Amino acid sequence: MQEKVKIGIIICNRYHTCAGGKCFRAAREKAGAFSIYKDRDVEVVGFTTCGGCPGGNVEYAVDEMKRNGATVIHLATGLVVGYPPCRSIGYFRDYIKTKYGLEVVIGTHPIPEKYLKVHTQLGTWRGSEWEEICRPTMTDEKTRLSYD
Repeated sequence: MQEKVKIGIIICNRYHTCAGGKCFRAAREKAGAFSIYKDRDVEVVGFTTCGGCPGGNVEYAVDEMKRNGATVIHLATGLVVGYPPCRSIGYFRDYIKTKYGLEVVIGTHPIPEKYLKVHTQLGTWRGSEWEEICRPTMTDEKTRLSYD
């Protein structure tokens, strides 16, 4: 097995009371965006919110995560499935890569089926940019249902 990957997770501040259950479960199961680590152990070295719109905590939290050994930052699935999805997600990705030189993955746990249904009806994720954003967390229906 390869060396352990150390990650930080940033969630949307709307979910600031979230205990991270789906994210930690997905990390353990290597599901959703964590499927890229199939042959690696994952250690979460930081878990926090963006700080609320426009995401001021992103500027500071990543520094601490990097000092704790993070080499990858995951922007949580909640930033994608919220109503509305985070308008700053692309900026966060680019900012973290540029300022900290860290890999950024959009998503954590698989997109739950209930969110897929509503966002499909709303047309939220139309376009190639959203297809790319959703790809790491889009799974089969059985998996999506298990994350509802």
